[in-house]
Amino acid sequence: MSYTAAANRKNPALIIYLLDCSGSMATQDVKLNDGSTETRMNVVLKAFEESVIRMIQLSTKGTVISPRYRLAVYAYTSDVQDVFGGIKTIDQVAQIGLPTLTAQTQTNTEAAFLRAEELLRAELPKLSVGVPAPLICHMTDGEVNMGGDASIVAQRIMRMNVPDGNVLIENIFVSPSAQLLRDTAIDAKSWPGISSPTELINDYAKRLFEMSSAVPDSYRSMMLEMGYKGLQLGARMMFAGNDYPLIKMAFAMSTATPVR
Repeated sequence: MSYTAAANRKNPALIIYLLDCSGSMATQDVKLNDGSTETRMNVVLKAFEESVIRMIQLSTKGTVISPRYRLAVYAYTSDVQDVFGGIKTIDQVAQIGLPTLTAQTQTNTEAAFLRAEELLRAELPKLSVGVPAPLICHMTDGEVNMGGDASIVAQRIMRMNVPDGNVLIENIFVSPSAQLLRDTAIDAKSWPGISSPTELINDYAKRLFEMSSAVPDSYRSMMLEMGYKGLQLGARMMFAGNDYPLIKMAFAMSTATPVR
């Protein structure tokens, strides 16, 4: 698997965001840089916005935004909302703006992954040599309380492929780090990533680890360029914690497709 195809106007990268909007996302326990706290939902939306801005910047030459990225966004609770009403190119997203999402009701993660799988089955036959492998970026703050086992769907998705490589899945678990990681003293810029489930003490976090792809070398190089110098070879695309710098890093990973 090379994962070296670069996102450009002719061969845009497809990124699918699955965002957990269950009621617990209204919990105010995410630590900000100044020591204060914010709701999980607001922090996630801020990090997501910064990532979209980065994609716009990487796609802009002069005043023209090139369709270098294609985005689909699914917000899920007990059901799944197609936020953009299908795939939108990054220049279209710049015009539309980002959605306002609110935390509500329950969590059906399987339904969200099934929607992503359905989209990929429709899109993959259209992707030719030179197109970057698609990425699913999944953000959640807790275990499912309805639906089936999302990990079964995720494993099927990770076996889907294009010439550049298998579909990638990244997981972001927004929850108090003391409940997730054995080592809770994390500096995002020097953090090595999670390379083994033994680094996690939460069973659901361990399941998300198994649903996460290994970080491709090309993505790791892009992250190093963004200042995340500690990320190690062999780390998974799995992030767990509840401070803003780490959540920002996690969403930055979703923008780390090689570009030209």
